[in-house]
Amino acid sequence: MKQKSLMILGSMSSAGKSVLATGICRLYARRGWRVIPFKAQNMSNNAAVCSGGEIGRAQAVQAVAAGVEPTVDMNPVLIKPEADNRGQVVVHGRVWETLAAADYYERRLRLWDAITESLDRLLPRADLLVIEGAGSPVELNLSDVDMANLAVARYAHAPCLLVGDVDRGGIFAQLLGSVGLMELSDRARVKAFVVNKFRGDRALFDDGVAILQERGGVPVLGVLPYLADLDIADEDAVSLVEGTEPSGDAAEIAVVWLPHISNFDDLDPLRMEPGVRIHFVRRARDLRYPVAVILPGSKSTLDDLAWLHESGLAREIRRLARDGRSVVGLCGGFQMLGDDVVDEAGVEGRRGRVKGLSLLPVRTRMDPEKTVTRSRAVVTASHGLWAKLAGSCIKGYEIHLGRSQTPSSLFTISHREGSPVSEPDGSCDASGRIFGTYLHGLFDNDALRAAWLDSVGVEAAPWSFAEMRMAAFERLADELAANLDVGLLDQIIEKGLG
Repeated sequence: MKQKSLMILGSMSSAGKSVLATGICRLYARRGWRVIPFKAQNMSNNAAVCSGGEIGRAQAVQAVAAGVEPTVDMNPVLIKPEADNRGQVVVHGRVWETLAAADYYERRLRLWDAITESLDRLLPRADLLVIEGAGSPVELNLSDVDMANLAVARYAHAPCLLVGDVDRGGIFAQLLGSVGLMELSDRARVKAFVVNKFRGDRALFDDGVAILQERGGVPVLGVLPYLADLDIADEDAVSLVEGTEPSGDAAEIAVVWLPHISNFDDLDPLRMEPGVRIHFVRRARDLRYPVAVILPGSKSTLDDLAWLHESGLAREIRRLARDGRSVVGLCGGFQMLGDDVVDEAGVEGRRGRVKGLSLLPVRTRMDPEKTVTRSRAVVTASHGLWAKLAGSCIKGYEIHLGRSQTPSSLFTISHREGSPVSEPDGSCDASGRIFGTYLHGLFDNDALRAAWLDSVGVEAAPWSFAEMRMAAFERLADELAANLDVGLLDQIIEKGLG
């Protein structure tokens, strides 16, 4: 099959590019095509680990939807924002440099080389390369340095879809304004519009479709409905604020919204549990009386730990721990549960020592060497709920700076990237209620998730997280098939820019 490409551009951030790209990956993969996702440059602290290093979570999700193994070429440049207007730049899966925003654009040529190297490797291997853009393609002040949108479309000779978010309002300005600001040569690459997140009777937007087609000069490929509870990992933390207030009889689990929260998809399996309501907390007075508190990952652990103390949340979390509530720390959150965190070199920005919550006997020292690996572990703790799980195997991934010392571990890492190792990980208190680990993806493990929920008084649903995630991909592909002109999409892909 002749190699083909398709680019998904957005009128703005969170217009739905990632979800649309994921759905197209699944739609064509189930036809038997070899579909490969790609995004030149991601800016997100929600990362995934694959062979060779870390990439943006969205491309890892799209790879699973496409039925292919994620690789670092699918997202050659990943920017992970840190404190003080700087970001850690990951190139082909490995940390390259930490740069201020102004310095980043000065290094553009090296990064563009990485992007084109990945495109050159992927294009010959794909029946269809599904390329996701970033933000808006017409940020005019950045047009000469934008490496994630139209420059990629030009290099890959990719026809483009332009998606807009009708739920936010201003859909005509979004779509017509975007193409109107493009150079004529780039405007010709846009082959169709997609109207996303429509609520209500689709027929009520027939006039809108006609206006877009008449004034934009391209067809509207379809009007996609607002898809609630899609159960597909989000790239942006902004999505976390939606639908988090506790209601009904659901048990409340409080998750601290850290200023530099990362890898928040760790919470997805819990969000999908019908007996659970996740409540994101940014103020001490909002913590209330949940059955459990989770401290998630952080891209700037010392800054976020200092913020915990300043906000009063540290005091309230210790209060809940004394009252018998479960407290869980994941990666950076695990580090915060210990006695202190020391960063002498300022590898995450802030130098010095910050006192922890002292809920676990753990001391952490930041290390410039970053651990990035897919891992398997064996449960070695036997306190409380862990007695049921002792000796069982769990899967996850590690992505962290820092080394933690503790007199007793929660797990023993048994494999990294398939190779046998034996290294302690995590810690728990004598009751087993308070625990932390460097392993991400902890609650993806069905037996562990069910045992922990049982320990806090919640009956877990009898389902497989992996099966539920695949069902979400199928639902998304079905929605695209029902609401897009797939025949027209086939023509756009087959014809390309011809």
